[in-house]
Amino acid sequence: MAGYEIDKMNPAAEVMDADEMRRAWTRVAHEILERNKGIEDLALIGILRKGGPLTERLVAGIERIEGAKVPFGVLDISLYRDDFRTYQPKVGTTQIPFDIEGRKIVLVDDVLFTGRTVRAALGALNDLGRPSLIQLAVLVDRGHRELPMRPDYVGKNLPTSRTEFVRVSLSEFDGADHVEIYKEG
Repeated sequence: MAGYEIDKMNPAAEVMDADEMRRAWTRVAHEILERNKGIEDLALIGILRKGGPLTERLVAGIERIEGAKVPFGVLDISLYRDDFRTYQPKVGTTQIPFDIEGRKIVLVDDVLFTGRTVRAALGALNDLGRPSLIQLAVLVDRGHRELPMRPDYVGKNLPTSRTEFVRVSLSEFDGADHVEIYKEG
């Protein structure tokens, strides 16, 4: 996250372990199916970077419940961010192997904070087509919105201060699954 140097921060607490993350994400999979009345016209799109593996986990959970796989992809928002002029973005690759036109899309990300990442994702999606509906699923909602964004599905609401940083560790990138809060200083 821009402006944070995690190495200079102190871990304050682990707020979710691997089992808690799995249970929360299983609940979110059920909520997505319930709200959308199944998987018809449903697709999931993860916001790079950690939204990708979290999307794959939701897809696997939905498949276990429904017995069918829902289409999914990943979205790179690097050039849609409103702060890309202040840092050198690492541009990734959008991989959405289906047409989003007319689909119910669930955007997936690890942490919802100011809402700026979601705004960028909406801009990127707009360039790809016009879904019938866009919903948002996040593992952690930490508050402090700067834009009027609200998640439809939340693994854990985690009230934080602005001096804290939430780090989601995923086995795919970090070797283990857990969520920690770090404090400055």
